[in-house]
Amino acid sequence: MKLEYRKISDFDKGILYRLLADAYSFDDRCDKCWSSDWKEFDDFFFDNLEIADKYGFITTLNGDPIGHISWDPRNIPEYVTIGHNCIATEHKGNGYGKRQLKEAIGRIKTYNGLKKIVVETNSNLVAPRNYESAGFKLYQTRKNDSETAFSGDYLGYEIVL
Repeated sequence: MKLEYRKISDFDKGILYRLLADAYSFDDRCDKCWSSDWKEFDDFFFDNLEIADKYGFITTLNGDPIGHISWDPRNIPEYVTIGHNCIATEHKGNGYGKRQLKEAIGRIKTYNGLKKIVVETNSNLVAPRNYESAGFKLYQTRKNDSETAFSGDYLGYEIVL
């Protein structure tokens, strides 16, 4: 089994959306609440491939896309924010999400003078365990009273460099 991290431009438009929709298919409310955001994200990256390839990648297993991760560097040197991060349902539970996250962290840490890496997720998702296992520390919890309350409260995590 060969795991690789490839440029987003190696794939067709729609792959980021499809991977997110699959990763969150465990609850129909996710699609209802976040589908338009996922489409916007996919459109933006495929309309700006130089940004996509510099600030994200697609994880493949034996050549097949199984996940992706991206980050926003606009607040350097203070922090970089991890954005969308997912692994397709069929491949969850095999450590690929942690490996994908660690690869992204390694790339992000190369930015000169960077002080920290941050991410926000929700308490009822699997993501908090993944971030904690990769060294992120919880620094903030905020109540989620929105239509996405089913996904849990907002959790802010950081790695201080």
